[in-house]
Amino acid sequence: MSKGKSGTGPFRHDISGVLDDTIGPPGLSQEAYARTLATAEEALAWLREAARDETLPLLAMPDRTDDLGSIADSAAWLTDGTGHVVVLGTGGSSLGGQALAQVAGWHIPGVPEATPQLHFLDNLDPLSLSAALDALPLARTKFLVVSKSGGTGETLIQLAVVADALAAAGLDPASHLRGLTEPGREGQSNALRGRLAALGAPIDEHVPGLGGRYAALSNVGLLPAALMGLDPAAVRKGAAAVLAPLFDNVLAKDFAPAAGASVAVALSRTSRAPVNVLMAYSDRLERFTRWWAQLWGESLGKRGRGMTPVAAVGPVDQHSQLQLWLDGSNDKLVTFLMVRCAGTGPQLSEDAAKAVGLDAMGGRTVGDFVWAQQRATADTLVKACRLVRRITLERVDAETIGALMMHFMLETIIAARLLRVDPFDQPAVEAGKVLAKEYLAKAGASGKA
Repeated sequence: MSKGKSGTGPFRHDISGVLDDTIGPPGLSQEAYARTLATAEEALAWLREAARDETLPLLAMPDRTDDLGSIADSAAWLTDGTGHVVVLGTGGSSLGGQALAQVAGWHIPGVPEATPQLHFLDNLDPLSLSAALDALPLARTKFLVVSKSGGTGETLIQLAVVADALAAAGLDPASHLRGLTEPGREGQSNALRGRLAALGAPIDEHVPGLGGRYAALSNVGLLPAALMGLDPAAVRKGAAAVLAPLFDNVLAKDFAPAAGASVAVALSRTSRAPVNVLMAYSDRLERFTRWWAQLWGESLGKRGRGMTPVAAVGPVDQHSQLQLWLDGSNDKLVTFLMVRCAGTGPQLSEDAAKAVGLDAMGGRTVGDFVWAQQRATADTLVKACRLVRRITLERVDAETIGALMMHFMLETIIAARLLRVDPFDQPAVEAGKVLAKEYLAKAGASGKA
């Protein structure tokens, strides 16, 4: 049986910290792990069949090159003569783009914004939307409106408000709005496509059948990434490196996404880890953890099953969550995204280090300190018999983020197969949307909100 270490693409995957031969009885036994891996083999066979039958669009994304030109053209249109680009969309229509754009420098604390400035209005808040429209120079702003189905209520409301604001400012909405949604289908309405077409705005095609939270490797994620200068081809190259072993008939124990899924599901079945924490040691991976939380939670949380995702960033969350992980209920699987950052960042002089009482940091870099913290935090949890998985990255770049996205999408799909739930729907969420429409209808009939 594997000791839990494997390499997939530009990172190393180590699950030894969850096994009982490392941390004792709280850990997962080799027997339980082996049983779950056997079931995971069936999931890998299903994935291979889906690739052959072309029934899972995600699996075709890494090798695509035919759309790279159109992504570049759309990025050029959005940035031509503009100082601001605003992405309107929510959930999977926004988080993947945010995760990719952040790798290229978007939304990094203390780092000046690039030009044009990129904004994501992904949460429908009346005060925030009003403030954004008041602050943005509309004549120098373009909007990318993203919705797979074209029927997302929040996004349609944003579009309606923005179109009105552009018209009120004497601007042609067709010159400032661009859509990204599925092609029209016979017998199905697409309100976003219909409205944008009526306005004369250009529309890019969303890959049919590719769910929003699995769409980061398509133009949904790669177009915002391209706006920030991240290379879409490099992102897909990283994803392809993770996917490739699947088609070489790799065994589940040697395939990092299958190993990760098997660990998480086996632990959840014994109620040892109903909570999954993903802690990334990089500001450039903060939005990636948010993207993962939606992917994991919405894909697996069905029929009384699933594991609660918790997004964290280090070292800052060592000061807010580590006490709980170390000394609270032992019910969490903590996955560290560890970046080999030693030797990077500003260097402390001997005098400066002594002046703040950190003599050992003299001549060392900030990266040396953070790298030591990562390893120390993970090792401390292991010594406390807590469940720890380590994914070690050489760097944070386009290939790495593509590899991470493919890893966690595959891990989520395999976990869903093990749990016997559909990773691609969200039935409970749909029920809430229906009820919200009923409330609006009742309010309109009564004249009261």
